[in-house]
Amino acid sequence: MDEKRLLKGRGAVSNPAGRFEKAPSVAVDDGWERHADDFPAPDPRTQFFPDQTRNIIATNQSPDIPFEQSVNPYKGCEHGCVYCYARPTHAFLDLSPGLDFETKIFYKTEPAPRLREAFDAPGYVCKPLAIGTNTDPYQPGEKRYEVTRRVLETLLEYRHPVTIVTKGALILRDLDLLAELAALGLVSVAISITTLDNDLKTKLEPRTASPSARLRTVRELAAANVPVGIMMAPVIPAINDSEIERVVARSAQAGAGFVGYVMLRLPFEVKDLFVEWLAEHYPLKAEHVMNRVRDLRGGSAYQAGWGVRMRGQGVYADLIAKRFEVAARKRGLDQPRRTELRTDLFRKRQGALF
Repeated sequence: MDEKRLLKGRGAVSNPAGRFEKAPSVAVDDGWERHADDFPAPDPRTQFFPDQTRNIIATNQSPDIPFEQSVNPYKGCEHGCVYCYARPTHAFLDLSPGLDFETKIFYKTEPAPRLREAFDAPGYVCKPLAIGTNTDPYQPGEKRYEVTRRVLETLLEYRHPVTIVTKGALILRDLDLLAELAALGLVSVAISITTLDNDLKTKLEPRTASPSARLRTVRELAAANVPVGIMMAPVIPAINDSEIERVVARSAQAGAGFVGYVMLRLPFEVKDLFVEWLAEHYPLKAEHVMNRVRDLRGGSAYQAGWGVRMRGQGVYADLIAKRFEVAARKRGLDQPRRTELRTDLFRKRQGALF
């Protein structure tokens, strides 16, 4: 392993050009390595940029996704999860899905006014709003910018239902808002727990909360009567699939009311980034992992078709599904305690109807 290539606290090994860049640049050895100190590598520190998007609510009609509208407080994610299926979105900004994705973060400006505009619009229909479906709403920058907290405050103001997915223990900062939303039947939280092995977590998801911190988050949310479950996302063949039963068991002990999973997805640039990561961290079984991935995806690294992209298909996919089913039943989670979120409490601002 070439240790010089690995940046501490970063998931991607490289910073390849996005697929839409017209004039991409690549690093080459020009024989001037002896003068490298005069030309230092790009600074890997995180940078934040305002995203002044006016239409803050995104919509989708995908039949295999359990929500119709979402808010993403951030573009890019400092958590640095190497497998993140959202990485290719940075290509639309003429940035790399590699290190740029985890070091150049865009935060929504004026989230409360933008949400109020959307909610007060004459034709708005209240449906659960999903947060954390693209990048994590409780990544490190949230401590400073508080975009997610502003969103939750506005949702509570309007009595609007919301679902949240996160790996961040920072969600406990907002326990006051979440408890109020929960008391009204307006919130459900899923904590993403990919592994219980902190060493693997550090390689796979370098700037996320530790496994123990995530289990503690489940416990504290459950104790506050906030509906909470876990998602093991993604399940990676020969990397974390051996942990399925332990993750389900520990999550149930912590108070999770439901468990779910998503198989590894490798769209666009994510495939090459993941293969590169495997070569650096698990060179001896890299090919075995990718063979398993191709077994799931009909011989390819990825299938984008609805109904198969989240679960895969074939013998191995069926085995994983059965293991989750058995593990959930053993822990009493085969009939998940999911909350049916209310929409009848939704209220517009006084005067917004006129």
